[in-house]
Amino acid sequence: MSEQLEAQGAGPGANAQRQGNHRSYLIGFAAALLLTLASFGAASTNLVYGPSVPVLLGVLAIAQMGVHIVFFFHISSAPDQTNNVLSLAFGVFVVGLTVFGSMFIMTNLNHMMPSVEKLLEMQR
Repeated sequence: MSEQLEAQGAGPGANAQRQGNHRSYLIGFAAALLLTLASFGAASTNLVYGPSVPVLLGVLAIAQMGVHIVFFFHISSAPDQTNNVLSLAFGVFVVGLTVFGSMFIMTNLNHMMPSVEKLLEMQR
């Protein structure tokens, strides 16, 4: 089994002997801490162009999610991780559908709602 794992390679957080070891968790913790500090630094400094701060924070958040998935959830691209990857993809799809569907509905309601003046005029 380990020969097959070595031939295909393993992800940074994957370990053939056991699910996770202290070194893997410490590397993941350090990476997550570094990304968190970078996010706070980007939000509170003037070194980054103002309108690009939300984009940078989004990129850092996605990178931190990747660190958590690899180092703490131990999801890699190994063949035995197919069910875990599919479950994660389905969860991301459901959350995305809920968030973007809610945003679409709220935008549509905001567009269809009359202004305050029209509401007051309709009450008279």
